[in-house]
Amino acid sequence: MQEHPHSSTATSVTSTPPTGRARRGTRRLAGAAAAIAAVVGLSTLTSPGAHAADNPYERGPAPTNSSIEALRGPYSVSQTSVSSLLVSGFGGGTIYYPTSTADGTFGAVVISPGFTAYESSIAWLGPRLASQGFVVFTIDTNTTLDQPDSRGRQLLAALDYLTERSSVRGRVDSSRLGVMGHSMGGGGSLEAAKSRPSLQAAIPLTPWNTDKTWPELRTPTMIIGADGDTIAPVATHSEPFYNSLPSSLDKAYLELNNATHFTPNTNDTTIAKYSISWLKRFIDNDTRYEQFLCPLPRPSLTIEEYRGNCPHTS
Repeated sequence: MQEHPHSSTATSVTSTPPTGRARRGTRRLAGAAAAIAAVVGLSTLTSPGAHAADNPYERGPAPTNSSIEALRGPYSVSQTSVSSLLVSGFGGGTIYYPTSTADGTFGAVVISPGFTAYESSIAWLGPRLASQGFVVFTIDTNTTLDQPDSRGRQLLAALDYLTERSSVRGRVDSSRLGVMGHSMGGGGSLEAAKSRPSLQAAIPLTPWNTDKTWPELRTPTMIIGADGDTIAPVATHSEPFYNSLPSSLDKAYLELNNATHFTPNTNDTTIAKYSISWLKRFIDNDTRYEQFLCPLPRPSLTIEEYRGNCPHTS
């Protein structure tokens, strides 16, 4: 928020001594001003919203390693089904959202399944991410054979439905949106970010795409590959995708250890932990989650490799 500079215009002061009435009025004004200043100062010190005002998008309590690895976050979650008969441009799906409206609006993420797969294959991410303070839309595609470019368009159509026509549109901040997807849906998330650079975050999961280079992307992107992927091997998919991203971009490459192409289809703590951290940092601008992204995570039982840069401070 931009502050207005104080005026530098000089004020003339008379040297004529004030009358008794004027002196009393001046004292009363000075006393009132001092009282107001004291109240303002006290409220600044004690207001619980003082810290939150630094980042109006911050949602939920301060994170811990345990809180982002938990099966459920601090928010209770509701869900609503969206029939394919009521939408155009994608195949319907399920919206998961924080039940309470006490914290205002939330950022949103749409997630696409992969080739031959249905929404059910990525449904676990819905309540897990929503419980951390997001509106999450897991979708079906028009057909299970749709290619990545089509899935990218469908992700954007679903975002537009979510923010403009859905029953929960009033809960969504349309300026804070992201995309995710598995396999060809992951390739689709790259396509969506390319088409709409205003997106705040993209997370392709074991992505597949015939296009190997993405220098056009301006959306902070975390690519999650798997060391045992034989359908979209990291050497010909995730790694070239990551390597082609601009060096100036906030980006990360997480390669899962002892994992396959289908690891993102079941509840996975490592995928959830780093997805939550990425979405919180870039959709919510929440720097409290930088601790999980920087210093870069080291190889472990679940991480084969992690590359990236520490998030840029805006």
